[in-house]
Amino acid sequence: MSALRVAAAQESDARQAAPGPPRSGFSAALAHFGDWLRRNQKLIQRLQWGVVLAYFALVSIPAFLPLPERAAHLWTNFTLFAQFAFWGVWWPFVLISMVLVGRAWCGIFCPEGALTEMASRHSRGLSVPRWLTWKGWPFVAFVLTTVYGQMISVYQYPKPALLILGGSTAGAIAVGFLYGRNKRVWCRYLCPVSGVFGLLAKLAPVHFRVDDAAWARSRHAHNAGVTPVNCAPLVPLRTMKGNHDCHMCGRCSGFRDAIELGARSPNHEIVEVAGAAPKPVETLLIVFGLMGVATGAFHWSASPWYIDVKQALATWLIDAGQLWPLQPSAPWWIFTNYPDVNDQLTLLDGAVLLFYIAATALVIGALVCACLYAATRSLGPWSAARFHHFAQSLIPIAACGVFLGLSATTISLLRTEGAPLGFVGFLRAGLLGGAALCSIWLGWKIAGRAAASLPRRLGASFSVALAAGVGVLSWALLFWIW
Repeated sequence: MSALRVAAAQESDARQAAPGPPRSGFSAALAHFGDWLRRNQKLIQRLQWGVVLAYFALVSIPAFLPLPERAAHLWTNFTLFAQFAFWGVWWPFVLISMVLVGRAWCGIFCPEGALTEMASRHSRGLSVPRWLTWKGWPFVAFVLTTVYGQMISVYQYPKPALLILGGSTAGAIAVGFLYGRNKRVWCRYLCPVSGVFGLLAKLAPVHFRVDDAAWARSRHAHNAGVTPVNCAPLVPLRTMKGNHDCHMCGRCSGFRDAIELGARSPNHEIVEVAGAAPKPVETLLIVFGLMGVATGAFHWSASPWYIDVKQALATWLIDAGQLWPLQPSAPWWIFTNYPDVNDQLTLLDGAVLLFYIAATALVIGALVCACLYAATRSLGPWSAARFHHFAQSLIPIAACGVFLGLSATTISLLRTEGAPLGFVGFLRAGLLGGAALCSIWLGWKIAGRAAASLPRRLGASFSVALAAGVGVLSWALLFWIW
């Protein structure tokens, strides 16, 4: 019996090494690359450890160095270099990678993913508790880390970066050590950016597709000899329909002759898949998280409204004889407090900051929801599923806004170094315009699935255009109006 099982396993490995009929061109290249990823997992692990070392160096070393002097440059000061490398290059281009190649960053490069899976190899093997699988964690974690990062100036100073990112990494290791075995429980349920990455990956033109017919044939003919695949992010391979949860690691390539890396339309997952299983928490993350909280977080320091509110409250406090909220008394890990460089937030500053981000999220979220409601009703009676489906069409404009917000650090650091950046305004306008058009196009395609008349479809698309316009206006205020 043992020999038969070995033979069956060898037969399965042979099938996985060369799945399906011969292919040609770009499709064949993609499929072969997916198989290459499966065959070279040890090489990928070594690459991950290289990224882990770079991550720890960029995040931890600057926290123990003095703050840069005013005359310091990127090429003469490691703290500035690390700030530029991590916040100016690393994170913005991780976001771009999600749109281009799905969550390949998560499966091939991410240091937290590698560390939590490493810890899980020595895990206590506890079952994942119900509270940890709550679907709202991606939204809550994103909001909390975004807001807290603004409170302590995570993009500007190394200690806050170490606190937030180091805390996240410690959490990833702890969860890996406690739950599952050889899994990425942290990545699936608790990672603060997992929800954002999953949304952006829906736009990727490549994915690991599952051939249902081939899977059924494999189960009927060879079920006993199939070697199991360890899907670390806990994706149910049989029913996988998109990129949202897949980490693109390639371990499942060729499995049951039914899974391969292939091309697809960037519209496919949002238009054809997202509507089948509406997820309200994704609507929250798109509308109130990416378009609301993130916008407020990048806005407040340049907003004249923030200054007006703060000055009005400061005047009222002075008249009332209450001066303590105007003193920078909180430590740096609560509100920014760096007196040596004259950068301190008082309790009033911090309170207005929190109010401003919350108000921005509520105002933008309410306007966008009103537009989505109008789009839904344009096609007929109210449908919650259709409302959430239309929200998916705003992923391009929401993602573009976050990218522009993060890249503002890149632009700021390069301008300090005297780089010629006269083209940036045109580039930002082009990105916002292109993202808005993509959202409108997705809204048009989603409306077309309702088999509605042309006027109704146009009405729904126009409402989506208004929602995208809210996103464009919110960033136009920051870049061109204020």
